[in-house]
Amino acid sequence: MKKRPSLLVLASFFKISFIGLILSPLLHAKGIDIESIIKGECGSSVTLIKKSMLLTKKQAKAIEAKAHMKLHSKIVRLYLANKEGQTYCYGIVLSRKVRTKKAAVLYMIDQTGTIKAIEILAFTEPPEFKPKEKWINNLKGKNLNHPLRVGRDVPTISGATLSARNVTEGARLALAIFDIAIKGK
Repeated sequence: MKKRPSLLVLASFFKISFIGLILSPLLHAKGIDIESIIKGECGSSVTLIKKSMLLTKKQAKAIEAKAHMKLHSKIVRLYLANKEGQTYCYGIVLSRKVRTKKAAVLYMIDQTGTIKAIEILAFTEPPEFKPKEKWINNLKGKNLNHPLRVGRDVPTISGATLSARNVTEGARLALAIFDIAIKGK
């Protein structure tokens, strides 16, 4: 009798395939070069290492508790910007549903766990709902000691509340991933 792959293995395979099939062509079609974005923010002399990280159940639960929200995938795309043998900053790409379509956002975090920069890589909702750079700059310098809640320490965007909430919640998730899975706190 043939042994069938477990449902969990198949689900993980399809999530990885989905991220690879949907996100990669979307970024390449738009001419987005993540390496250039990270080097522009973290310094052109950094060496970039790209990784996919699979979170354990324990890490996922801890991240959800710290971020105060549900984690939709245990697969995380991670970029390490190394300089002189040390990691200078980290890039975490999260792909999440905004309203009916997805957005992929790169969160750059320094060694202290502070948001250095945020770049929207792909946004498939109507362009008028995409947060502007001026609004995104409100999240720079924030860490897990800040509430990171739209309407509290992050201003709302009239007519694009779901987009603002998506980017802000993603920032909380990225910081929690950094804290739990990367720094091991």
